[in-house]
Amino acid sequence: MTDILFQPLKLGAIEVKNRIFMAPLTRGRAAEPPFTPNALMATYYRQRAGAGLIISEATGISREGLGWPSAPGIWSEEQTEAWKPVTEAVHEAGGTIVLQLWHMGRLVHPDFLDGNPPVSASVTTAPDHAYTPQGKKPYEPSRALGIHEIPRVVEDYARAAANAKRAGFDGVQLHAANGYLVDQFLRDGTNLREDEYGGSPENRTRFLREVLEGIVSEWGADRVGIRLSPNGDSQGCDDSNPEATFGAAARVCEDLGLAFVELREPGPDGTFGRTDVPKQSPMIRQIYSGPLVLNSDYDGAGAAADVESGKCDAISFGRPYISNPDLDQRIRVGAEFAPNENVPKSWYFPGPDGYVDYPTLAEQEVA
Repeated sequence: MTDILFQPLKLGAIEVKNRIFMAPLTRGRAAEPPFTPNALMATYYRQRAGAGLIISEATGISREGLGWPSAPGIWSEEQTEAWKPVTEAVHEAGGTIVLQLWHMGRLVHPDFLDGNPPVSASVTTAPDHAYTPQGKKPYEPSRALGIHEIPRVVEDYARAAANAKRAGFDGVQLHAANGYLVDQFLRDGTNLREDEYGGSPENRTRFLREVLEGIVSEWGADRVGIRLSPNGDSQGCDDSNPEATFGAAARVCEDLGLAFVELREPGPDGTFGRTDVPKQSPMIRQIYSGPLVLNSDYDGAGAAADVESGKCDAISFGRPYISNPDLDQRIRVGAEFAPNENVPKSWYFPGPDGYVDYPTLAEQEVA
């Protein structure tokens, strides 16, 4: 039944060997500061090169946009050079990898910004707490990006995309989901602007379009993807009419001819989204004609069924890839997924434990 998952797929100019993708997973192993990748990260990604496509962990496009302890960046020369051994390791193992471009917007705590407020579409405050090097702290109010500042942020995205090309990635994905900066512009619960970047869904997608145009100018649309999360509240970021908002976003993706769209559609055990909100993938599939990737709470049989039915073209797996570096092979033979032990502690703590020490199925059978 899972044979469909092992058929190759073209994502624009990116050719992948199977339809089992590794979703972006923040793991907090970069050197801090200056937020640089390292040899441990190269090992981690190499181990998972059996995925048809690896979408890297969310990676900061600028100091202003990165507010997660020990998450990597790609705005500096040092960071760009440090990514090269990672992409080389994946390619040597026969894998394909794209970099996810990340600006957290209002979810950056001022501790990361020398005490200055984070930027967002409007003056709002995220719920709950931020993770900082000093522990959890309540989020603080953001400030609205001025119109004169928006070109600077767009350029930050384009520069980071250019750095990703120099670092050897096969393409990039814009993180426009989960309540981060682009999502804050998209949704009317966080975008309260009264200028050309606020109001109608078309206006609220203006920032998204400009960012994508900047990235496409560096890569070409056929190596640029996007992640969206159109199903309910994401870290306090919500919308009163998701069908209109994300329909407009899908039209931007179609207009620009993006290589792929990945949608986070949580199931009963998912995060960053309510399960009582109707799935938006059927609507988006009617608007965006390129490859559609679905994510969240899949097993092998469910993934195969949705690809076979035409609901999507590939499935990205997140948490299962933490403890199953050979997830594609486990799905191929119908083996059970190894559990994520010591989770969530090992998700973000530094060091190899719970990161690169999970055995493959073959290693388990020998032990």
